[in-house]
Amino acid sequence: MADDKSKLGQDRRTIAAGEPYEVNYFARKHGLSKEAAAKIIKEAGGNREKANALAEKKK
Repeated sequence: MADDKSKLGQDRRTIAAGEPYEVNYFARKHGLSKEAAAKIIKEAGGNREKANALAEKKK
């Protein structure tokens, strides 16, 4: 039987702010505290591209 085309995989363009490992990874990647990383992710609305841009501005 063919795969169910209505089910989509993970969306790599977003950051799951509710997942500690996502926040930890983002914080390590940008050299930020977990609190600062969580704030940036929330400010960006979970959009990975926007969050990366905001983190670069904070450096």
